[in-house]
Amino acid sequence: MKIAFHGADRGVTGSCHLVSCGGKRILIDCGLYQGGHELDEENHQPFGFDPATVNYLLLTHAHLDHCGRIPLLVKRGFQGEIITTSASRDLAKLVMLDAAHLQEEEAEWRTRKAARRARGKDKVEAIEPLYTTLDALASLDYFGRTAVYDEALELDTGIRATFIDAGHILGSASIVLDLEEQGRRRRVLFSGDLGYGGRVILRDPTPPPRADVVVMETTYGDRRHKQLQPSIEELYEAIHDTFRRGGNVIIPSFALERTQEILYYLREGINGGVLPGSIQVFLDSPMAISATEIFRRHMECFDPDACDLFCEGRDPLNFRGLHFTRETAQSMALNQISGGAVIIAGSGMCTGGRVRHHLKHNLWRGNSSVVFVGYAARGTLARRIVDGAEKVTIFGEEIPVRARIYTIGGFSAHADCEELYRWHQHTDNPGKTYLVHGEPPAMQAFARRLKGTEVVMPELHEVFGL
Repeated sequence: MKIAFHGADRGVTGSCHLVSCGGKRILIDCGLYQGGHELDEENHQPFGFDPATVNYLLLTHAHLDHCGRIPLLVKRGFQGEIITTSASRDLAKLVMLDAAHLQEEEAEWRTRKAARRARGKDKVEAIEPLYTTLDALASLDYFGRTAVYDEALELDTGIRATFIDAGHILGSASIVLDLEEQGRRRRVLFSGDLGYGGRVILRDPTPPPRADVVVMETTYGDRRHKQLQPSIEELYEAIHDTFRRGGNVIIPSFALERTQEILYYLREGINGGVLPGSIQVFLDSPMAISATEIFRRHMECFDPDACDLFCEGRDPLNFRGLHFTRETAQSMALNQISGGAVIIAGSGMCTGGRVRHHLKHNLWRGNSSVVFVGYAARGTLARRIVDGAEKVTIFGEEIPVRARIYTIGGFSAHADCEELYRWHQHTDNPGKTYLVHGEPPAMQAFARRLKGTEVVMPELHEVFGL
């Protein structure tokens, strides 16, 4: 029995871990690296294993940094079975197709740019995207059995997998692998990305079982989140303050979960009289719009209060003044609005999507605001803005940053250091704990808190015996 680490090792994107047992190979996630140019190159590199030798891929959830390289995995030879929850299957389809479309657009733009530079002097080879829409569609054929929370799945002789609710996004799971080889047994627990208790819409994370080996995320291993209620109030105040100044509020938001929670809180603010009933909110993300529709189909993931709202016919994700802008022309028209609008657009890290257009038209305006409600990885446009850049480059144009910047951490879908620690305590002092999906300072801070377990922070492509 072995475990190998092929992504999100001393970093927060590209999750990919490989377990070998009894001649079978089980991949946990296959995510895209997100961030600067060097990470874009990392996505094109070999996986560190032969995709054709992988028998099973267990997907913890449908965020791009966990499922975004599945089409590439299939393109390079994977022919095994992909297993995940019903909600994650629906969301992953959406996410992978969107990613393929964006990569095709990016490749086309880079090819045109190279041609302009050459000015006809040299023949320019077309730049190929990491994978295409057809590749993404082909990968859907490999989704097989559907995982149900807390129900064990027999993958093969001596290999059993159980998905438990991680409370991170719709359909997200931690995965328990019970392994047996030559009379030896090991229970390996993968946290996936962990949410936290007391949130709207989703249930709280399920406490994990005892485990021999734990592989866990450490995104916020070195900090506590702001309390939720003050974060909601800060969002409301940011909107009021921006409208008083005559500008727009731009919210770069992750299409899955964060967008739906922000819609929930905006609705609550309007119903409670905290926000004006006349407020105009534009959800300018085709993927987020589709994700919101998928949410309505998976009430099995909801907490009792959210279920009650739906059952009573009170959709918590809709309100008067909310507009869905699917079409490109509708999105472009938003750039003509000089003030008084809340525009929610992807992506949350500003690495792609329509939000970059809205930033281009609003960042230079001192009366507008940009409200970040999620994590921004190193190398991303969002991180540069959050870190105080005076100017940024968007679509090749240098844009001064004059808008008011808000960073509201209480909306994070990730557990903070206290919640991570409590989750780990449930595993009953495992022999080894591998820390992944975190930047080194966060991982090191969290490692210092763990007692009674050997802590390892693996490097990319490192292999360990189980």
